[in-house]
Amino acid sequence: MPGRANEILEKLAGGDRRSLGRSGEVVRDVLIDPSLFETVFEGLFSPDSVVRMRAADAVEKITRERPDLLAPFKRQFIEQVAGIDQQEVRWHVAQMFSRLRLNKPERDAAADILLHYLTGRSRIVKTFALQALTELARKDPSLRECARRALDEAVHTGSPAMRSRARKLLAGENWLNEE
Repeated sequence: MPGRANEILEKLAGGDRRSLGRSGEVVRDVLIDPSLFETVFEGLFSPDSVVRMRAADAVEKITRERPDLLAPFKRQFIEQVAGIDQQEVRWHVAQMFSRLRLNKPERDAAADILLHYLTGRSRIVKTFALQALTELARKDPSLRECARRALDEAVHTGSPAMRSRARKLLAGENWLNEE
């Protein structure tokens, strides 16, 4: 297995952050052999920013089809991965929160992380954070007011993409306006 793990990580290396490299191959490899997921997940902690970015992309795409693979890493995801200060990692993290079964304290922690993401510079991260916060609020009524405030603020002060996403989320989520 160590040889196979090294091969997976090698597929994520090289080039720069403007390219996904061979991360699509990694997604296919893991969907065929889910035992490789842990190796890709560990790539999120690589000292190489290119590997981290591509690992985040691969983990996000893998968990679209197999969200169960992320479950054993939930605590590490919330406590460590979500704190990685790299925009390409953060926008994927935001997308993955809704794939985890979170209890109330975990949802609150996720909401805090997403609110922190909204204070960053990356418009992409902010847009995905708005979407994720809305999805958390859908599952937890206690987060509705928080989500509504974030969406209202984005409508008034966000980038064009954030304003558009926030308007769509507010229009499509009637429960956000319920008391």
